[in-house]
Amino acid sequence: MIGWVEGIQNAIEYIEENLTEELKIQDIAEKAYVSAFHFQRIFNILCGFTVGEYIRSRRLSLAAQELSKSDARVVDVAIKYGYDSPDSFTRAFTKFHGISPSAAKLKGANLKSFAQIRIKIKLEGGNMLEYKIVEKAQFTVIGKARRFNSDTSYDEIPKFWDEHMESGENKIVCGTYGICMDFEGKMFEYLIADNYLPWNEIPEGYETRVIPAGTWAVFPCRGALPKSLQDVNTRIWSEWFPNCKEYKLAGNYNIEMYTPPTGNPDDCYCEIWVPVERI
Repeated sequence: MIGWVEGIQNAIEYIEENLTEELKIQDIAEKAYVSAFHFQRIFNILCGFTVGEYIRSRRLSLAAQELSKSDARVVDVAIKYGYDSPDSFTRAFTKFHGISPSAAKLKGANLKSFAQIRIKIKLEGGNMLEYKIVEKAQFTVIGKARRFNSDTSYDEIPKFWDEHMESGENKIVCGTYGICMDFEGKMFEYLIADNYLPWNEIPEGYETRVIPAGTWAVFPCRGALPKSLQDVNTRIWSEWFPNCKEYKLAGNYNIEMYTPPTGNPDDCYCEIWVPVERI
């Protein structure tokens, strides 16, 4: 669906046009016609880095060009590209380019360039992505909840699972679901959860959440985790949605459903549930 690709590219163009202004994720996502929650996940999967990393890299790349080609002061360039102080700018600049902003002003300085990205969906081969459309009634889950920043969640959520399992809390909630739910801006809530049985008490430190009734696109994942999950997730956003003419994204949440382990990692089975609605 051309509109899907154009929407993401519109958001990128908006970022480029406002790199010297304050950028809010809600405003960026609006240009792509999706929620901030979904946009951040889609962008990360399609591009291989977060929205925040892209903005920082583009700003530092342009800042280096400005320092090397003009008489601009370091403090002025720092402020122009959103840094509160020359010190914070110098740390970020040095980490990115390998030299200080002052050194970048010297003739022949080696600088790194980070070009504007352009989204192109290219399909190769004829392998179809398996899926089914399912109507699900409202259900309630119980789980351990934690809030994550979209920029660091890929590293932090696996640690959350390890912590949960190693602490023995998997005897309270075994982890049938991994649920992402929109919170605010770059923050979202993630639950390690099971189905809630209303006749059971809610243990201290655990919470319930209601998942509303609706239509779901369900994608099976077979094979060793996390590779099988990541591969299917990438294909959902790079292949299925761009070419789907019947459904669009719905609620600001998505679910990973896990089955009990078999002992053989290659026999793992899980599903990715994405809320959708007819176009």
